[in-house]
Amino acid sequence: MNGIKKIGVITSGGDCGGLNAVINGAARMAHHLGIEICIIPNGYAGLYNLTSLVPVIIDKARADRISSEVAGSEAGHSRVKISKIKDDQKYEKIKAGLKMHSIDGLVIAGGDDTGSVVVDLVSQGISCVHVPKTMDLDLQTYSVGGDSTINRISKFTAELRTTGLTHNRALIIEVFGRYAGHTAFRGGIGADADAILIPEINVDYEILYQHFKETYTSRLISSDVKGSTYIIVAAEGVKDKEGRYFTDESLKDSFGHQRLTGVGQYIRQQLEFYMKQDPDWEKVLKQEGIYVKGIYEFPEIRELSLGHLVRSGGTTSYDVAFGKQGGGAAVLLLVNDLSGVTVVDVEHDKIIYIPTYEAIRQRFIDTNEIEFYEALGVCFGRKAGEFKPKFIKQNGPVHRYL
Repeated sequence: MNGIKKIGVITSGGDCGGLNAVINGAARMAHHLGIEICIIPNGYAGLYNLTSLVPVIIDKARADRISSEVAGSEAGHSRVKISKIKDDQKYEKIKAGLKMHSIDGLVIAGGDDTGSVVVDLVSQGISCVHVPKTMDLDLQTYSVGGDSTINRISKFTAELRTTGLTHNRALIIEVFGRYAGHTAFRGGIGADADAILIPEINVDYEILYQHFKETYTSRLISSDVKGSTYIIVAAEGVKDKEGRYFTDESLKDSFGHQRLTGVGQYIRQQLEFYMKQDPDWEKVLKQEGIYVKGIYEFPEIRELSLGHLVRSGGTTSYDVAFGKQGGGAAVLLLVNDLSGVTVVDVEHDKIIYIPTYEAIRQRFIDTNEIEFYEALGVCFGRKAGEFKPKFIKQNGPVHRYL
């Protein structure tokens, strides 16, 4: 082991499940090793202002009060890119703050933006280990928060089906994920969504409409109470027909990201466009005895965004376990003089890690896997591909998540 005697913990980026488990795991491993550990509040904003604040020491009593199963972070967050701070002495100021509080290394939990700052800090001679955290799941490894988010998307989507059935509505449920569709994909599968739209696939809205029409009318005709619904889960990064993202130009964070918003409304407008040109609706609704001229001529379609609901609330057991592993493993990596790396997993007696600059490369959905779910009847807004499996015999156990 090297001479590390005190470690600081930072959480950064968006909130999600599992972050308190990271803090808890790091604290308990530090206690086990006889190392002092503290929280640096409010992410990189706190790190930059470390000379004018007092870090929170996590002794055993304080660690006991950190509830691993609660989402969010006791350490607080901010979206600050250190390199963009307009201060020529910013790195010297950070080093002075670390020296003032005798902090020898940092455990930093966050996503690709957070990881890019880890790479930056390491290049300035600051010892850091990165714990992957992003509900978007677009890092090159599993990330804390992914499982919790997927479960919440599935839960809310499945519960909203009751509203859809009660009112014969189609529902478009927009979820976070930025430019990768992992959470929409897995969350939609978990909720038995009829269609899942993801950034990795350019949506043909006419194909989506035909799937909606066939599924909705089939349910309506077969229902003894003339009830039907259709559920779409859409990632916020789905594009329009011209291949453009839906963004709010007025909102941009320090990492240069514009807020993605509005895809649900666009999908609804596309479905309504095709629906109102289709004479079959009048025939079907009259046949089923629910047509009312001028009032109920087409099924109602509504869009809604789950927003921060998918980040909040509780943490799944998987994310608690992975978070504790990530926090504890990060401490062990630091004290063994390994810096600028990202925790991948703890398997048996092995701590697996990769360089952080590799971890923050974006990971997208393998669209070959989509064909499997298309064979099960899920629409992804394209002509369904044919799933052609390869059969491979595996020797020994396999660890896999997502």
